[in-house]
Amino acid sequence: MAAKKVSSKPAPVFSVAEVRHIAKLANLTLTPSEETKFSSQFSETLKMINLMRELDTSEVTPTSQVTGLTNITREDVIDHSRLLSVSKVLGQAAKTYQNYIVVPAVFAL
Repeated sequence: MAAKKVSSKPAPVFSVAEVRHIAKLANLTLTPSEETKFSSQFSETLKMINLMRELDTSEVTPTSQVTGLTNITREDVIDHSRLLSVSKVLGQAAKTYQNYIVVPAVFAL
């Protein structure tokens, strides 16, 4: 497959200030050496993306899955021998409220 020239615009370069901004948004603490390293790595990644944009994919068939596997499903069947009654379940809960099981909060506000 031949590459077509789209444009030879240079890839944007990520500055250390931009890396700091992204790290702040992601709530990450980076050392100065990590900021420099990531600046270089982000810039290289964008260069590769720009290089791939130049590929002529007009004759490539779009794919979303390449293994040929399909979803294997089964019909939902209720196994009545494994069901518990509401009273049995609630009877084993430490705390209940209007037929609900009450548990300690997971997230602190």
